Amino acid sequence: MKKVISILLSVVLLASLFMFNSSAKSDYVIRSPYEDVKWGETKAWKGNLHTHSFVSDADVDYTDMIIEHYKQGFDFLAMTDHGVTGTAWNEKPVELPLYTYQKIIGNKTHYFSDEEFEALQNGTYPVDGAARGYGMTCVKGGNELNALTITKCHVNGIFLPPDVGNNHLGYENNHECAVKLVDEVPGAYSFINHPGDWLHANKDRSVYSDPANIKYFADIMLKYDSCLGMEVFNEKNSVTPADAILWDNLLMTCLPYGKNIIAFSNSDVHSLDLVDSSYSIFMMEENTEESIKEAMAKGSFFCVTRNLPANEKFGPAEGFNVRNTDLPIPEFTELTVDGHTVTIKAKNCYDIKWIANGEVIATKAVTQSADETTYTIDLDQIDGAEDFLYIRCQLLGEGGETLSQALTIDNGTKPLEYKEDTSAGAKISTILYRIKSLRLFVIIQLLADLIKDKIF
Repeated sequence: MKKVISILLSVVLLASLFMFNSSAKSDYVIRSPYEDVKWGETKAWKGNLHTHSFVSDADVDYTDMIIEHYKQGFDFLAMTDHGVTGTAWNEKPVELPLYTYQKIIGNKTHYFSDEEFEALQNGTYPVDGAARGYGMTCVKGGNELNALTITKCHVNGIFLPPDVGNNHLGYENNHECAVKLVDEVPGAYSFINHPGDWLHANKDRSVYSDPANIKYFADIMLKYDSCLGMEVFNEKNSVTPADAILWDNLLMTCLPYGKNIIAFSNSDVHSLDLVDSSYSIFMMEENTEESIKEAMAKGSFFCVTRNLPANEKFGPAEGFNVRNTDLPIPEFTELTVDGHTVTIKAKNCYDIKWIANGEVIATKAVTQSADETTYTIDLDQIDGAEDFLYIRCQLLGEGGETLSQALTIDNGTKPLEYKEDTSAGAKISTILYRIKSLRLFVIIQLLADLIKDKIF
């Protein structure tokens, strides 16, 4: 009888432990930015939201830049010349005195007629003598703000009115002034451009994890709801070698406050050979400005790059450059959530990684194929999953790398309340920082660094 009682007690104890563990792991919900996507019905649209021309400092005429995107199959495009708010492509944007040098060196800017603009939008504009057959949406109100900054503290404003942001030269080492300008316009959004360039991450990648740098960007993201996130891919990523590491750190910092950080991928194109460098794939029912705006805010899109340095943390093991080739990009064809499991269907990839809280938690090598590969991750099988703030997926293939947005983990905890530091010490630090960010100070510092490099 003692043995029977002992066995029964053991069974009850094990059952209670099992129930406890199950309840602990069920006490969260995975929130996906793709939850409204009707896979198999919703279309994938290729776009770029960071583009330049003769209107500012690029090497390509305005019309030539737009036509090249049209030829390469882009579905939407935002012109975001430095300090110039983009208009409809048949309208002449503001001319800034800063860029009169383009005319002096012989670069004349051309614009589309009303008929040409209409043809670009409805797909009748010819490519190699024949109509393309589908249009390209003009995303208006784009402007790369802080136009004249040596430190490249650039911010992309989107959906700005035509009279806002023109000739905004900005301040050195100050992203907030541009974000604030956009925040004051109802319906406009912003995101941080190429933060790794500002941080000089190509020289030292540890800057991505520097608490001061993380706090700098997190304070901006938390203070301004209209600042959606940051670029994780920019152009060929030579000066932004691993900006996704900063993205992870910002996610871990901002999610406890209820703020998701949306990842963006853009070509920042200044020459035609870079059109096929980095861009986004938006999941939308229709290709309109309103749909693009909605998808931006939700994060219902994927980030693609065709050119990336080696990354010992997330891969690739060796850098790659497959710009302007016919190699197909790695592609998500489905991403769905069911309880604590996430299932993806993907193709044109050979490596799938899941990342949570800045670390790889699962990886799968597959045979690259145009056929779909299905991969399901069950967080109940991963120790510590209940403590994750988010998970995200990364596809690597012969044609580049594609990232999903972060799927956030909601454990029912009330978000923290963000409060700006208004202490005397914080105010003094701000004053000192602004002094160091004066353009004259930055120029003197730059010259000093150049002299130091020459001597040592």
